[in-house]
Amino acid sequence: MSKLTYIAGPCAAESEEQVLETARALVATGDIIFRAGVWKPRTRPDTFQGVGDEGLLWLSRVKNELHVPVATEVVTAEQVTKALEAGIDYLWIGARTCANPIAVGAICSAIDDFRSRVTGDGLRGIFIKNPVNADAALWLGNIERLEATGVPVMAVHRGCSHQPYWEMAHQVRIARPDIPMLLDPSHMSGDAERVPSLSRVADELDYDGLMVEVHPRPQEALSDAKQQITPAVFEDIRRAPAQTFTTPLELRWLRKMMDEVDDRLWTDIAQRMAVSKQIGAYKKTQQMAVIQPTRFNEIMTKRLAWAESHGLSKEAVEIILKTLHEESIRMQQ
Repeated sequence: MSKLTYIAGPCAAESEEQVLETARALVATGDIIFRAGVWKPRTRPDTFQGVGDEGLLWLSRVKNELHVPVATEVVTAEQVTKALEAGIDYLWIGARTCANPIAVGAICSAIDDFRSRVTGDGLRGIFIKNPVNADAALWLGNIERLEATGVPVMAVHRGCSHQPYWEMAHQVRIARPDIPMLLDPSHMSGDAERVPSLSRVADELDYDGLMVEVHPRPQEALSDAKQQITPAVFEDIRRAPAQTFTTPLELRWLRKMMDEVDDRLWTDIAQRMAVSKQIGAYKKTQQMAVIQPTRFNEIMTKRLAWAESHGLSKEAVEIILKTLHEESIRMQQ
């Protein structure tokens, strides 16, 4: 997997020692862009919000002593200015911020303002993650906003709620094949054990790089502890040999999209059966019959009409619905 661009580092800069320890371990694996968040837009106010401005000094030390480019996340115009003044090479825009075009516009204005005042600024690129909702159009719109600054832009596919949403990324790749796209297996999985297998998808679907959260002691991490891998695991990922595929790339994308739909389908079926079990328990307390023909006929009529409007075989839909109904009865009994 050596052809990929690797952006790696802890979710958050926690201490100067932790930042330098992680950076040294990652630099030993090969060329990287070192990443660490110093301002953390967290869901709850009682969680770690980042070390703030002091973390920029630690990133500057990594850049100057280890001679590697550094990246950090920005949410506000003020943070953009502080990061650029500290010599940060790359900015990244997170999923929450990407969901807000006004916030992205303010970041663009701050970049324009700084570059108009500073000759030869060192900003080398901007990474923008997909929005928290699976909205390809919004992602593309924000890419266009950032491109207007004149700074190279790269898309980062991190999925939504620990689901890939391959179709969203596929739409962006088709619309903008000129924009590099990186895969973020850490946020896509939310599980360190799944990061290596998801990283291999970068080869399978021809991504341009990986953005991975790496911590020397993930169990001690102040944020995203469950999804951060160790430097040793990261090295194994990047040392893995490139895969060879005979199936056309477009078909690999479509199959990945189909697999995800199937995963959701079977999850929904399992949830449907869990509800059936609750219905069975309620019927028992009310001394109601398990089989309710009127209810089933209503559902069948509704779904057959749906099948016709969607161009699906009524016979196939009827078979599927009867099978689900039989399993629901079994669960209720």
